[in-house]
Amino acid sequence: MLQLNGLTKVYNTGDKALSDVTLSIPDGQVVALIGPSGAGKSTLIRCVNRLVEPTSGEALLDDINITTLGSGGLRKARRKMGMIFQEYALVERLTVMENVLSGRLGYVGFWRSLFRKFPQKDVDEAYRLLDRVGLLAMVDKRADELSGGQRQRVGIARALIQNPSLLLVDEPTASLDPKTSRQIMRLIVELCEERGLSAIINIHDVALAQMFVQRVIGLETGKVVFDGAPTELTPEVLTQIYGEEDWEATIEKVDDDAEEAV
Repeated sequence: MLQLNGLTKVYNTGDKALSDVTLSIPDGQVVALIGPSGAGKSTLIRCVNRLVEPTSGEALLDDINITTLGSGGLRKARRKMGMIFQEYALVERLTVMENVLSGRLGYVGFWRSLFRKFPQKDVDEAYRLLDRVGLLAMVDKRADELSGGQRQRVGIARALIQNPSLLLVDEPTASLDPKTSRQIMRLIVELCEERGLSAIINIHDVALAQMFVQRVIGLETGKVVFDGAPTELTPEVLTQIYGEEDWEATIEKVDDDAEEAV
């Protein structure tokens, strides 16, 4: 379980990115984090794994207080938090397999990681994950030869090879076309279900969030202003989160039955 208690982030400029965020995410729950640009969505995700240092408050993962850990303890804790980035964060000149195996760097020694000498069980798991995300035929391709959707699948496999208990997902569909966006969201949710993973997905596409997740958290100026089921995202709620707009079309249910499976 992830528990946030009064999580607050104030930058040196005085801007408050997060204000007293308190929430719990149980094991196995997939949550969408929505809100306008600048609402604090990416900051929240990065405060959880301390890519951004919170100003105050706590983030506890499986009862371990991430916010108080020293460098050694933080490195160990980050093994349990898989990060999937909007811009993929792949090493362009490395192969698909090498990029996936980079997710094991926190587990292998310095010399093994330097020369990319990974244990056979890690290599076997990388093959299995690449098969699961549909990229088994591309293990030897360089990352810079892949499409956006393929790169995101590599990023998903790289996060999962850490064997995390929590996925932190930052705008996974921002650079993808609508069909690929659905496929990537479906894949993330299915993998979380298969592995019993919790996930926080920072996403701008409200309709996509409604389609796939169990719970939606809305942020506005760093504060939680909505926390509930996707079906509760009424035009009034969306106005509270984003401001005045005609939200009826945004929250229309989309028939996903005919969508091609991942």
